[in-house]
Amino acid sequence: MATYQEKDSSINSAEKPVGSSNAAYILDERRRAALAEVDNAKFSWFHAKVCLVAGVGFFTDAYDIFAINIASTMLGYVYGKGGKLNKKQDLGVKVATPVGTLCGQVLFGWLADIVGRKRMYGIELMIIIVATFAQALSGNAAAVHIIGVLVTWRFIMGVGIGGDYPLSAVISSEFASTKIRGRMMTAVFAAQGWGNFTAALVALIITAAYKNTLLKETPTNLPSVDYMWRLLIGLGCVPGTIALYFRLTIPETPRFTMDIERNLDAAAVDIKNVLNNQNARIDESEPVQRIEAPRATLADFRAHFGQWRNFKILFGCAYSWFALDIAFYGLGLNSSIILQTIGFGTPATKGIQGVYDNLHNIAVGNLILSAAGLIPGYWTTFLFVDSWGRKPIQIMGFTMLTILFVIMGFGFDKLTATPTATKAFVFLYCLANFFQNFGPNTTTFIIPGEIFPTRYRSTGHGISAASGKLGAIVAQVGFSQLKDIGGTNKFVKHILEIFAFFMLTGLLSTFLLPETKGRSLEDLSNEAQDGFVAGPANKTTRQVLTA
Repeated sequence: MATYQEKDSSINSAEKPVGSSNAAYILDERRRAALAEVDNAKFSWFHAKVCLVAGVGFFTDAYDIFAINIASTMLGYVYGKGGKLNKKQDLGVKVATPVGTLCGQVLFGWLADIVGRKRMYGIELMIIIVATFAQALSGNAAAVHIIGVLVTWRFIMGVGIGGDYPLSAVISSEFASTKIRGRMMTAVFAAQGWGNFTAALVALIITAAYKNTLLKETPTNLPSVDYMWRLLIGLGCVPGTIALYFRLTIPETPRFTMDIERNLDAAAVDIKNVLNNQNARIDESEPVQRIEAPRATLADFRAHFGQWRNFKILFGCAYSWFALDIAFYGLGLNSSIILQTIGFGTPATKGIQGVYDNLHNIAVGNLILSAAGLIPGYWTTFLFVDSWGRKPIQIMGFTMLTILFVIMGFGFDKLTATPTATKAFVFLYCLANFFQNFGPNTTTFIIPGEIFPTRYRSTGHGISAASGKLGAIVAQVGFSQLKDIGGTNKFVKHILEIFAFFMLTGLLSTFLLPETKGRSLEDLSNEAQDGFVAGPANKTTRQVLTA
């Protein structure tokens, strides 16, 4: 079977341009024309496919991350002392994924800029699938406690989840036209809300399915709960398995092909095929003319981000995400504790009936929080992100969150004193969830996927997202260590006050960022586009047919 093998050869005299400056101008104009086709393309089935393929990944990510919020309570009944995990065990299973995610965001963000978005896309999903399935099969042993095994696999799963952030963000932004880019990226990220909701729904269904069996057991021997948490976590690999094929077959983004592989011809063909639904082909017998354009090197990275106008953007993206995730994950991974603290998740009965009631109440409570706050917030952003802009939404979100956490924190005792007041607290809590998503949780994902040059776009997004996960780790460790100061969950109100402070600092960091609405990715890169292509590369690549 014939295959194509690439080799470098110097451009011969017949292939040299007549004038290098003229050749540079022509290549520059070809690049501009190709980018204009992407920026002005009408919404098509391919755009919808990108949203679906990327969105399924975020659905899986959110399901796997937030399922542990409920599963940790189940694990406590089966493997904990006194019906719950100790502080270190609970912290371990909850913080392992954010730690892995931080590592994956930096690693995959860098790799996607080096070897390509397409080559890395799908690898992170394979890691998630394997690690999720392995958790469901984990066992307890004399040498290794099951919590230690789960912590290990959740870290590995987190690495895969981390890779999903920069890859999905950059792929969706680089394929999107300018007018719909915000909505495309929001639609991808909004799948996170449905993943969170589904985790709670599956927990509720599983709890109801095992009710009769569970009520026949004793509080010291709960094999049914052991089945329940394994099903809850294990089912998280199903949507990822469905999406894997499409991720592995998605084409490379034209911007990567043009600006990093420096192949204008291949990029032009890809644009015609995926956006204009044509069947264009490259003549493999012709040499591939590379262009001379800025390359990603350590020296170039320092030179670019060493300028204040570029560094402040990277810092603004990173710190805004860090501040937001302090509260987002501080609440999201501990919503069962919040619900119990205000009396919503505490069962009225004891014994085995109390076990069932507690699991049922936590699942219902998380469903309410997701449906009332998280999901509406994402889709409200979807409606306004391309008309209002990213920066106004982020400023509004941080402002509202600062106010809400001040009210919930300083008014905590009064808001939880009576059943009527508790309802008001739940309303404020849902409102906080709403403005996290109709606010910085969504925009901190969108802006880093738009605002950096192509050669650093995935790296910049990975650094920003990793800063967010650092915030999640700080929040989870802090929540775990602080919540019981003065008594069980007595310090929760002060944690909410601390969240208010970080929302205020996130608001201030937002002012470092420019508005990205309606601007091309090249305009946002802070690099002059006139003369971006310096000319043809010194060498060309010829396709040689070999047997």
